[in-house]
Parts: sequence; structure tokens; C-alpha cells
Amino acid sequence: MEYYSVNQYLRDTFGQKVYKIALDGGFTCPTRDGSLARGGCIFCSAEGSGDFAQKVKPGDVDAQIEKAKKRVEAKISGDGKYIAYFQSFTGTYGPVEYMKSLYNEAISNPDVVALSIATRPDCLPDEVLDMLSELNRKKPVWIELGLQTIHKKTADYIRRGYELEVYDEAVKKLKNIGIAQIIVHVILGLPGETEDMMLSTVKYVADSGANGIKLQLLHVLKGTNLEKEYLAGKFQVMTMEEYVKLVRKCLEIIPRDMVVHRLTGDGDKRILVAPEWSGDKKRVLNALNYELRQ
Repeated sequence: MEYYSVNQYLRDTFGQKVYKIALDGGFTCPTRDGSLARGGCIFCSAEGSGDFAQKVKPGDVDAQIEKAKKRVEAKISGDGKYIAYFQSFTGTYGPVEYMKSLYNEAISNPDVVALSIATRPDCLPDEVLDMLSELNRKKPVWIELGLQTIHKKTADYIRRGYELEVYDEAVKKLKNIGIAQIIVHVILGLPGETEDMMLSTVKYVADSGANGIKLQLLHVLKGTNLEKEYLAGKFQVMTMEEYVKLVRKCLEIIPRDMVVHRLTGDGDKRILVAPEWSGDKKRVLNALNYELRQ
């Protein structure tokens, strides 16, 4: 089965393979600091989904990027190019001047070809959009929106903290300022959701105006509220066979010009509770590739 992979998109856009460098800019989230709630989304780890990210601060970004580049040098033939990916928590939530300093330093690195920022649809006020527009004129900016589901009952259960209309408005605003990639995170396997519910979320994203999508298997991680629910027997996680077949059905819905940035994702093995099979990334990718070849 054919789909537009992020690797192909990067080759088409930059003419070569490009590597992501995961960075942690020290942000928090309105579901953690008391603005909306405390404790974060039910599935989120203490690192805010940035368990592999390099911690940075203004004045230190370039040095940390250089350190991160050295970790992938062995994989690279020739001159490496990178995406500075601010992965942890909500990357547009905080003082705008702090963000400007951080992000301008990141894109000033000559080997960084794009900036990717993970955030929430409800954290894009006008002053942030102005900043993103300015950055996007210097180098391509990607914005990753944590939607996870379109279903209100599930959204309330995971403590997402905003209504679906907020997502719709965020996509429109990001399109209006010409953001290069609007990437939407969808979690497959959320408690209480049927296959039809998950597929309807994917279809909604495909029709929403976004041009990128990440499919993420639900991981149960230590120390999360989701772990308590799982250990109490309140839901079951997907088997690998169920997951790969569901991914195929998702790809049948996703338009051929929408960039698929992720088919699964792997949680930090040190804190992974379930599903255990997801800890073997090579096995999972082999299973997905086999399913998609059928």
C-alpha cells in the first residue's frame, strides 16, 4: 500500500534525508500548571511525551544541537541536515520573548532546515501566530497539534481540556499564515473507543485542512493516571495484530498527498507498562511493512 511518508516528503523538499533532533525547551502545559487542570493528560509521562528530548535554554540551544547531532553522525553519509523538534509539553505556551529567543537560535544553526513545535490548539494566541509567521519566513515551521480524538467523551476522559471547534480554528489560523506542515497527533487504542470511532477521527483530520498526521499507538507508561486505570483492569490494550490491521485501514482513508509522519511510535522502555510488544520497534515495523505489502 502506498502512502506519503515523511522520509519521502523530506527528500522531495530538501533533496536528502533529514534527521529530527528532539529538544526540551523547558515548557509546561495548561493541564499541568493549574490553568486548566493539574497532572496533565491521563497518558502523559512526567517528561511531557519528550522522554528522549535534549534539554535546552536560550543561549545553549546551538551547543545542545551539536551534541545531539553527534549521536546520529554514524548514520549519516555526507553533510547531515536536521529538524529542530521541540517535543516536550506545549511549545507555544509561555512568554513570547522566551520562545523567540529559543526558536531563533535553533533555526540559526546552518544545518537545521526546519523547526517543528509540538503544541495544543488552544495555545495559539495572536502574538504567538505572529511569531510563528516570522519564523516561517526564515525557515519552514512545522506545528504539531495534539488532537488525539474527535470524540468528546474520550477527550474529557483523557483530560484534553479543549473542544473540537478550537482545533478547527487553530488549523485555519495556521493555514492562513502559511505554516509548512500542520501535523495532527491521533492516538489509536484509547479506552472505550471502537475501531469505527478511531477511523472517524482519522477521516476528520484528513478533511480538516491539516497536511500531516501522526498515528500513535496508545502506550501505558509508569507514573501516569492511565497506568492506574490499566492496572485496575478498566481497559485492555491492542494486540500487535489488531494494531497493524487498523493502521492499514487508516492509510486507506488518508489522502495520498497528506504526509504520514508516524505509523506507531515507541515509548521509553524504562517506563513502558503496556503493550509490551511495542517495546520491540523492529518487530513492530516489520509487521507493519508486511501488512502494507499485502
